[in-house]
Amino acid sequence: MPHLPEATLSRYDFLAPSSILFGAGRFAELGEVAARFGREAWLVTGSRSLEACGGESAVAGGLRAAGLDVARVGTCKGEPTVADVANMVRELPPIEGRGPVVVAIGGGAAIDLAKAVAALATNLVNPAACDENTVADHVEGVGRGLPITKPPLPMIAVPTTSGTGAEATRNAVISCPRRRFKKSMRSPLLVPRAALVDPALTVPCPRDVTAASGLDAITQLIESFICRFQAPLPRALVLDALPRAVTALPKVLADPRDLDARVAMSHAALLSGMALTNSGLGMAHGVAAALGIECDTPHGVACAVMLPVAVAVNRTACQDDFAILEQSIDPEASRDHEAAANAFVRRIDDLCTAAGTPRRLADVGLSRDRLTWLAENSGGASMRGNPVSLDPHTLLPILERAW
Repeated sequence: MPHLPEATLSRYDFLAPSSILFGAGRFAELGEVAARFGREAWLVTGSRSLEACGGESAVAGGLRAAGLDVARVGTCKGEPTVADVANMVRELPPIEGRGPVVVAIGGGAAIDLAKAVAALATNLVNPAACDENTVADHVEGVGRGLPITKPPLPMIAVPTTSGTGAEATRNAVISCPRRRFKKSMRSPLLVPRAALVDPALTVPCPRDVTAASGLDAITQLIESFICRFQAPLPRALVLDALPRAVTALPKVLADPRDLDARVAMSHAALLSGMALTNSGLGMAHGVAAALGIECDTPHGVACAVMLPVAVAVNRTACQDDFAILEQSIDPEASRDHEAAANAFVRRIDDLCTAAGTPRRLADVGLSRDRLTWLAENSGGASMRGNPVSLDPHTLLPILERAW
């Protein structure tokens, strides 16, 4: 591992799930884990997620064998909207006397939906009256800014993709097509109580999902490492996870059943979630949210488009950090920081090309006449963390070149 520059340590916090179970085959332990937190399992799943786990009857059977009642409270059919959250909260069974534990099985969208529902179930006076405005009032920057003050229902996150690291983050990304926002409900209380990460569940993922989610995890690792709010523990996590991810992603794209590569990608996604939660992100994520609103671009695809652009933009400001990352990936990399940083920029560009994800903004359906809108609406907490300050005026020509 390359030597990190000496840094003055000051106060910092570190958030993570209180229990992490990682490894192929660990899904068999779901019932045992869920029984620690409640008496009734409320399932929130992706549209096809249960298939990766043996089907709904097998999942419910395992939970019942551990002594839990089971209720399926919702299915996530895309990245969650305020309407999705409101509808699910309104339809929840009564909490009193049930001892529910929310079990989220799916990609980052399903896990984020479950986080928001678990939080609002305990933080609203009358969950049965929840509507879109109620949800928006708890999303940063768009409503009344109401905080999450009470602990959410206990939640277990079981990812079936290797990308967002939502199983370890303190936010739930929620969008509203009508009001045109895609922002986060955010609180340290939103970190799942347990993350059960079984890489075998990701084997059925289609190639395009594997590619986009993998590049999302890699983007999160890089951006949290160079973020202006960077912290020592997240940087150490990145140095463990990123070399594994950039080596494993081409392997898993070539052979979807390469379990060793799947393990490396699931590990990278988990650590990327912990890294971003305790550090921050940057330009790629700042633009990706707006691109998702404008073009309905899946989050991982948007990050894949923007990652090489963001790396190039930050190349000069982050030369030393990029050199450290390149040396962590390739022990034979140049000790000259300029040469190593240049090699890292090329590596990321080549990786995105090999993944086969869209490379240009036009490729995801962005019209050229919407570039100004995209520049003006790319911001928020992610953009504030970018090492190079970017306002709409300076961002626009960058986006024009990426179109």
